[in-house]
Amino acid sequence: MQITDYVNTLGLDLKQRYGEKVHKLTLHGNFSCPNRDGTLGRGGCTFCNVAAFADESQAHQSIQSQLALRAQEVSHKAKKYLAYFQAYTTTYAEIEQLSHLYKQATEANNIVGICVGTRPDCVSDEVLNLLSSYLFQGYEVWLELGLQSANDKTLKRINRGHGFNEYHQICIKARALGIKVCTHLILGLPKEDDLDYQQTLEKVIDTGTDGLKLHPLHVVRGATMEKSWRAGRLCTLSLEEYSQAAVSLIRHTPMDIVFHRISATAKADELLSPLWCEKRWPVQNRMGKLMSILGGQESAL
Repeated sequence: MQITDYVNTLGLDLKQRYGEKVHKLTLHGNFSCPNRDGTLGRGGCTFCNVAAFADESQAHQSIQSQLALRAQEVSHKAKKYLAYFQAYTTTYAEIEQLSHLYKQATEANNIVGICVGTRPDCVSDEVLNLLSSYLFQGYEVWLELGLQSANDKTLKRINRGHGFNEYHQICIKARALGIKVCTHLILGLPKEDDLDYQQTLEKVIDTGTDGLKLHPLHVVRGATMEKSWRAGRLCTLSLEEYSQAAVSLIRHTPMDIVFHRISATAKADELLSPLWCEKRWPVQNRMGKLMSILGGQESAL
């Protein structure tokens, strides 16, 4: 049995709609973040070190060059692509700069859509209007919002710099314009448990979302959390703990919500804990076995 037997994945959804496999190509637009540059704070969210997942060497390469390289790497897998602005806060710039970068991406060969990863407090009406303009040009548009938790106490604890309300408002505005929203959630944040995860999921579903990304908390080098972890004040989830928690959320998620990711990895040279996050297959295999017993998303139960 495959994970798509239990989960409505983005890959499956895209293949059904486009008639062939569509691959995400990650881009680095050399953005910053208001929680790093002093606008909101310094040091970023306590869990954050972008180098743990992004290739910083791409930062000064042109969008066209990055797309060409990424497409070449996956040319044996797909011929159509989504351009994914991933690193940092990819709506955090003047609207003219955003328009220039997004236009370069959408005009590249075989691009069928654009995905932008950002914070809920960095999406202005101008940005939403710009993104919605690509819908009228026939492109697919995903706004990936880093929420992490719907618990405002947790968001303050991890120095997120915004609350659930900012997410709620932007999510409603974006979807009203036809922009698809993918919500990022982290399991294993300090002082959170299964009840917190379930309450976050319920609030996200009640608000309305089109996609979800689930992510185990990573402790990576250079993040503020590294100090707490080394001092023994922070524990991360075991593979089994994460698998059970993530499967529980998946089973309570309506089938029309697409999962862009059900777990995540970090670069081995940056990752401190949990070490099982170096590889993707052990956790996916365990989650698959659990779902074969318990069932997958709601309509598949």
